[in-house]
Amino acid sequence: MKQISHLLVVILLVIALTSFTSMGTVTLASTIKDFRLKNVSNKRVSLSSFKNAKGFMIVFTCNKCPMAKFYSERLNKLNAQYKTKGVYLLAINAMDTLAYAEESFSLMQQKAKKDKLTFPYLQDNLQVVAKQFNATHTPQAFVIWKNKMGTYDIKYQGAIDDNAGDAANAEPFLAEAVSQLLANKPLTHTTTESFGCRIFYRGVKPNMKIN
Repeated sequence: MKQISHLLVVILLVIALTSFTSMGTVTLASTIKDFRLKNVSNKRVSLSSFKNAKGFMIVFTCNKCPMAKFYSERLNKLNAQYKTKGVYLLAINAMDTLAYAEESFSLMQQKAKKDKLTFPYLQDNLQVVAKQFNATHTPQAFVIWKNKMGTYDIKYQGAIDDNAGDAANAEPFLAEAVSQLLANKPLTHTTTESFGCRIFYRGVKPNMKIN
């Protein structure tokens, strides 16, 4: 079943003429600086906006990627599961709007309304935050956790889960990492392989190699 679901996702991505790429490399425990981005509500959101936060689930996503479209409902559930425990979900769209008109802020607002997103959906139009995380594609998930200095370290990076097409049979990597951090347990996975639509950085010549 997982193989069939994965094949379906790949076919959808090819049809969409979107580059398919795997996860880039980020050094775990890298400290993430606070950032402030525009939410679809037109308000600015930063890490420091959440005074009681223990950590965050940061998910790089977008409007158009077929792989990302599988996850709206799952992300709503993750947000509901963990926000009461001090772990908040922030979705970030860092796609180049000059290259992809379908990633405009107005269409982000439409997506948030259509999918009934219950968490902030932020536009990283200068791609500064994506570069800080070294994000390479959508969807790509990170867990950052508050340290003793009050800043945030990357504790997990990779896939939301391992089955885009079948949530009921997916291994929930992102949820697992958050639950283990809340319980002060070692993480079973600090990195996992993830796939999705490539983030093209403005002014950077793309490498069209498919990993």
